[in-house]
Amino acid sequence: MDLAGSVAAITGGAGGLGAATARHLAEAGARVAILDLDEGGAALADDLGGSFHKLDVTDAAACAAVLGEVAGDGRLDLMVNCAGIAPAAKTVGKHGAHDPALFAKVISINLLGSFHCASAAAAIMAAQEGRGPDGERGVIVNTASIAAFEGQIGQAAYAASKGGVAGMTLPMARDLAPLGIRVVSIAPGLFLTPMLKGLPQEVQDSLGAQVPYPPRLGDPAEFASLVGHIATNPMLNGATLRLDGAIRLAPR
Repeated sequence: MDLAGSVAAITGGAGGLGAATARHLAEAGARVAILDLDEGGAALADDLGGSFHKLDVTDAAACAAVLGEVAGDGRLDLMVNCAGIAPAAKTVGKHGAHDPALFAKVISINLLGSFHCASAAAAIMAAQEGRGPDGERGVIVNTASIAAFEGQIGQAAYAASKGGVAGMTLPMARDLAPLGIRVVSIAPGLFLTPMLKGLPQEVQDSLGAQVPYPPRLGDPAEFASLVGHIATNPMLNGATLRLDGAIRLAPR
């Protein structure tokens, strides 16, 4: 895929990894659409010459409608799913069993939200003309997490949701291969997202020191760079790529 002139939709694009991805793709010449509940994403979209669409990713019909708006009479080349939440709750905590509503909410946003947008985007991509020597019609990038493989204490819901993202990557890629659509997931480690930026500096430094190399928190721009590489490297397909500086999470 040539990012210049492509059309990319990014959920969770108002901040963190999604915002960094939107900036990176726009700088590469893509027309970006930021999909988020946070209306602060409108200002970023304006800065990047893109568009903002308020979207609740748990609403499958809304995902299909918004992506249809993004594609318009043109194309949708790249779908990047970054929307997600990470509340902490033990299976049995001080107040008893894990709140089932909270568990369902995490799954609904992180896993079902990714599926809703990926499947709706794929339907649009499947109907458009293939490009390049391989006839590629589009690329879908989902965001998993290293918690999918080494979920920590209090991460049952989060790890389950991200494990689901990783688990659906290969079968989705196999489903869509005959249509010329690739699917790849990224499993980031400890990144300096707004959640971690709110922690005291000494805590940030302590977390970063746990990463073997480089011994620091990841920069969202590094996540965005990998999204760009996935989009432009046609042999990347059906994989979940760890982006973590070789860290393996301890129980807590």
